[in-house]
Amino acid sequence: MTKKVTITDLARRANVSVTTVSQILNGKDDRFSDKTVKKIHQLQKEMGYVPDFNAQSLIRRSGRTIGVLVPNINNPFFSHFLRGIESVAMENGYIPLIFGSNNNQKLESYYLFESIRRAADGMIIASAISDVSYIDNILNQNGIPYLLTDQAPVAEGDQVDVNNYHGGEILANYLIQKGHQKVAVVTDQHPTLNLKQRLAGFLDTFKSHQLSISADRIIETELTKLGGYHVTDQVLKMKSTAIFALNDELAIGLYRGIHEAGLKIPDDISIVGYDDIDLTEYVTPTLTTIHQPSFEMGASAARLILARIQDRHRAFQRVALPISLVERQSVKTLN
Repeated sequence: MTKKVTITDLARRANVSVTTVSQILNGKDDRFSDKTVKKIHQLQKEMGYVPDFNAQSLIRRSGRTIGVLVPNINNPFFSHFLRGIESVAMENGYIPLIFGSNNNQKLESYYLFESIRRAADGMIIASAISDVSYIDNILNQNGIPYLLTDQAPVAEGDQVDVNNYHGGEILANYLIQKGHQKVAVVTDQHPTLNLKQRLAGFLDTFKSHQLSISADRIIETELTKLGGYHVTDQVLKMKSTAIFALNDELAIGLYRGIHEAGLKIPDDISIVGYDDIDLTEYVTPTLTTIHQPSFEMGASAARLILARIQDRHRAFQRVALPISLVERQSVKTLN
């Protein structure tokens, strides 16, 4: 078995002290000659030396990690969200520990404990946690600041806001302007706060135009492509002119079901989604949706939690990010 290269091996090979190697590799190289610094970095590459993480953590009293809990890693929205977190974390010398809970309370608790056990300096929680007081208690007791965002409930603390209510309003006004009054809505069986806000904005806007959407036109399913596909027949039986899918994954599942039913979008039925994931530009016809700046949401969440790690007593910050309608080809104008 190959022996792991140690800092002592590197120091011996460079003919310098362990302290010299440690300081140079930790960025404190201004007190050493350029020749020595270059020699240490070159030998590090040649020998394949990687500093011991646990030892560094003990010295710094920090794991330089951010725990990140999302509901569904497979959803392209959260892929972009995580990339935003990664970009900011890496710029600041932090590593994100990424966990997907699949909206499972048992998994949420397990990953929460693992983040604490692995010395996370802070937590970004985008999963729909069921008990905020429990999360608050366990993280505060362990001195770990956290930020709740996207699907997580609102709590006192730093916040990234994308105004889901307004997104619902935008889509409702758009469909009304296109002449659609008989609309079906497809949402989650256990809607999270952001979905409830989207739906409320949508329904309130229809009501303000004296156009009500009855409860039997709101269909609940699993918040996935498969969930959308499975309720297609139920939606089509309503003879609606348009469908509001509360996220793009649902909409794409409905696309397949509508195609298999022998119908065309938007000739036979129109559809709008929410999130503006990559696939919306590649389905046929392309999907009209609300653009959420998922990368910027992740980056903003990372900046807020890193600032909170550095200063636990700073005033709570709120970052408001813009959303916008992306009009494509999935909605027909009615006479």
